[in-house]
Amino acid sequence: MLNLSLHDARRLALVSQGLHARAPFGRGKEAVYRCIEQLSYVQIDTISVIQRSHHHCLWTRVPSYRSAHLDQLQHERRVFEYWAHAAAYLPMQDYRYCRRYMHAIACGQRHWRSPDRKAMDAVLARVRAEGALKAKDFEHPAQRANDAWGWNWKPAKIALEQLFIQGELMVSHREGFNKVYDLPERLLPSGLDTTLPSDDAFYRYLIERALRAHGVAMEPEFGYLRKGTRQGIAQMLAGMCEAGEVLALSIAGRPGVWYALPAQLERLAAARVARGVHLLSPFDNAVIQRKRIQQLFDSRYQIECFVPASKREFGYYCLPIVYGTQLVGRLDPKADRQKRQLILRSFHLEQPLKTLDDFIAKLADKLWQVARFNACDEVVWQPAAQDRAGQLLAHALAQTA
Repeated sequence: MLNLSLHDARRLALVSQGLHARAPFGRGKEAVYRCIEQLSYVQIDTISVIQRSHHHCLWTRVPSYRSAHLDQLQHERRVFEYWAHAAAYLPMQDYRYCRRYMHAIACGQRHWRSPDRKAMDAVLARVRAEGALKAKDFEHPAQRANDAWGWNWKPAKIALEQLFIQGELMVSHREGFNKVYDLPERLLPSGLDTTLPSDDAFYRYLIERALRAHGVAMEPEFGYLRKGTRQGIAQMLAGMCEAGEVLALSIAGRPGVWYALPAQLERLAAARVARGVHLLSPFDNAVIQRKRIQQLFDSRYQIECFVPASKREFGYYCLPIVYGTQLVGRLDPKADRQKRQLILRSFHLEQPLKTLDDFIAKLADKLWQVARFNACDEVVWQPAAQDRAGQLLAHALAQTA
């Protein structure tokens, strides 16, 4: 078994995630596509305290990112929306692997709600006859309650989502944040392989995809939030290790067996992680698996937007802070779009830094970049600056205003 230092394991993880340099994928639409292809998916989330997670995740790695880039890629049918471990944008070539879940749902596995086939047939008939439609197209405005488009969904919305999750409809694009649904045969590129993958092909895909995106991983990460895959992944992983396609590793000071692709390990020799600062979305691919970042980065990060306000320790929407090869803290921002202010509600540095002045200067600069990305003209400091790091950051922000 190969042995890897903790520093090298972190380097490989961050390089694989595109967090080692300012613009590792380049600029513009093609960079956005390369980013999604490398990450394998980008999670979509509804929370808009700052820019929504999918936009934030892409901007973190492609500083020239604009939401129009993602819209264009979806219009060109190079990316599509579906369910990874959550709602996500994926490269179109991965469509066939999503058909496994579509097939399972169509055969009776429950996603969220029990299907109403009568409502589904009626909705499908309208889309077939009229073309792409939104959920709102199925309700008379007078019937639409204010909360109709949250979790209190109307029958037509439930039918649309069920048809989507079992593959009878796709998302053509979004208008605002509203999905526009259409038939797959109108949207899928000609020549795309849509065959249902075999069990072996699917498990191989999960393993290779995770290792390309994360560099190193433990076995439970390959089937993250995918029911019924554990045994198949274990068998495929054993076979791939025996064939030398995957290498088993130990990481110094970390328990358990880790895995990597030989080609990824070869990247280590040239892999350099700049001592930059990144503010990650709570749903960023690099931190979404909380056990992983605890094991690899010694960070006990957890998003607190689902925690009652009285029990929050760090804030509603705290962003993990990456500095070089470390996760060093978190801060809680909010974009006040009417006042064009990025409000910093809390800041927590969780480990001492020898290069504190360098870190603070880079963090202040990054916060101004986040402000501009959120169409804000000011960064407003709210927390009481009681510790040295807080005092330095408050001062740095004031000096750069």
